[in-house]
Amino acid sequence: MNGNIIPRLEAKERRVPPAWALLERRLFDALNDAAVEFAKRYVRPDGTLIWRKDWPGMDGSDDPYEGFMYLSLLYTLGGSEESYRLAREVYEGITWQWTEYGQIHREFDAYYDWMHHGEGYLFFYFLGLNDPASPRDRQRAVRFAKMYTGEDPAAPNYDPERKLIRSPINGSRGPRFEMSAEDWSTHRDVLDDYPAPFEDIPGVDFASGKCPWSDDAVYPHILRIMNERMAKGDVPLNLNATSLVAHAYMYTGDESLRRWVEEYVTAWAERAKANGGVIPDNVGLSGKIGEYMDGKWWGGYYGWRWPHGFLTIIEPVLNGTMNAALLTGDPTYLELARAQIDEMWNRGREEGGQWVVPHKHYDAGWTDYKPANPLYPIYLWYASMADEDLARVLRVDVPEHSRDIDVPSRSGTGPNGKNTKHFNANWMPWFQFIRGERPDYPERILEANFEVLHRQLAKLRSPEGDPKRWTTDGFSVEDISSIHKWQEYCPVYFEGLLQLTLGAPMHLSHGGLQHARVRYFDADRKRPGLPADVAALVDELGADFARLHLVNVSTTESRETIIQGGSFGEHRIDAVETLNAAGEVTERTEVGGKYVAVLLQPGAGVTLRLRMTRYAYRPSYDTPWRRSADEALLAGRPGYEA
Repeated sequence: MNGNIIPRLEAKERRVPPAWALLERRLFDALNDAAVEFAKRYVRPDGTLIWRKDWPGMDGSDDPYEGFMYLSLLYTLGGSEESYRLAREVYEGITWQWTEYGQIHREFDAYYDWMHHGEGYLFFYFLGLNDPASPRDRQRAVRFAKMYTGEDPAAPNYDPERKLIRSPINGSRGPRFEMSAEDWSTHRDVLDDYPAPFEDIPGVDFASGKCPWSDDAVYPHILRIMNERMAKGDVPLNLNATSLVAHAYMYTGDESLRRWVEEYVTAWAERAKANGGVIPDNVGLSGKIGEYMDGKWWGGYYGWRWPHGFLTIIEPVLNGTMNAALLTGDPTYLELARAQIDEMWNRGREEGGQWVVPHKHYDAGWTDYKPANPLYPIYLWYASMADEDLARVLRVDVPEHSRDIDVPSRSGTGPNGKNTKHFNANWMPWFQFIRGERPDYPERILEANFEVLHRQLAKLRSPEGDPKRWTTDGFSVEDISSIHKWQEYCPVYFEGLLQLTLGAPMHLSHGGLQHARVRYFDADRKRPGLPADVAALVDELGADFARLHLVNVSTTESRETIIQGGSFGEHRIDAVETLNAAGEVTERTEVGGKYVAVLLQPGAGVTLRLRMTRYAYRPSYDTPWRRSADEALLAGRPGYEA
């Protein structure tokens, strides 16, 4: 790329639109309509949600954000302006409403853990992909990041000397070293069916696999022991905070933010090394592993014992290491994630002809043996494109239900135990497709997306989908579960559409940025996303290339698409090779930058091989028309800052 001149190709060859292209465009239209119907059903004119008059406890703000976050990401892909307008309106409404309820303070969660912060602030991260010049978004991103870099005295979450986040429960009010009975009030009945957080709680039979949080005689003991052993010090779950800091970096280019991500990820890598390779799940305020656990490296908050085990270890480790690699261009940061996957694999054993690996560690040792989840090595391979990580995926004996194209029925865990959080479940079929298997995957996954959409609209329109039925003043299990209903009734889910267009798996659900091999801008309308009538399909990836098909389904209008290397402009497009039907190169265009434009004449299509150098550039939210770092932050009066 020469200055601000974007290299430009022109596609003139007319093609009969393939089925996947027509399905993509129809799905965009249907999702745009569904976004409007969803908001009309559940959102007041001022952006607040039709719901209760009160909501206690520390939990909750993540759930409404999750319910509406994909309205913003849909716009990133090419959805309607109205979808984005609604997303912005609802984000502000939720932030105000949950401030009034008491969970949000200074526009950020007052205190909770980074499993839930991670889920909720996905919405905030998606907004960054759409308008990097938004003063409100930029200002919030920097302010929120300072809550975790040690620069906000009102939220002293980070100890820069010991390089640790000071509590698993943290937020805009700082570390929460002592949790109250009211903090957990909305979770007590739910947690009755979970294992106990400790093995020596009076009145609890740990071996039963359940813990009676709703028992008033037991509850004070649970809180006391959690406050004594869990509430102080750092846990791997806090690595999800690196996404928040990386988000601020991509607005500003502030090198101190990049250094913080490097520093914090490195600190956890050193703790794992000091612990013999396995990452410890609790580090005291002095920096000592097991400081409040009688020296045990297991037993921390959302750690190896309680409640989910490996899931809430490996997801934040992946998020942290992928963020460090993104911000630095250095893939060696991925080694921490690679090592944790291998540590579990090497502790596995054969049961019934299948290799199973431990997912939890109790006082008696490793336990909860079950088949490895290929999801995690798939993300690792996607970030590294290394043969050794491909081998980590292929060694897993993947069950049939994970190979099948899934039509999720809920956000969470499906009936077969498969993770379907945010209605995303088809990472394994996509992986097979991108490696040259399953040639019918584009049509099948888009049909599955339509099926999810139809099912969700039917639920939304049903009597059970009426939000006025959720607004009682009680606190039964059913009343409490209404906090999740926006996720369960949302029709705006589009896993396949994103996979096919961006050449990427969906983000990790607990705070992962949306990585991609490519993304798009509409050259004529100067906005993010594919132009109207344009469909895109990435069907092959390599360490230094991606194959992309573009089709203009309009027979009367030309459309110009700008292709960007990576979600954040981190990949350099070195050259573009135009391929014929036989896969032969007919033309080569030198690029040497993050953008290339393709003018598609009416009815035209083209197949391109993008030659790329990954992680060549500083990631940012820049667009072809605007540099985010050029926008100045607002400065408040001394002593009156937000």
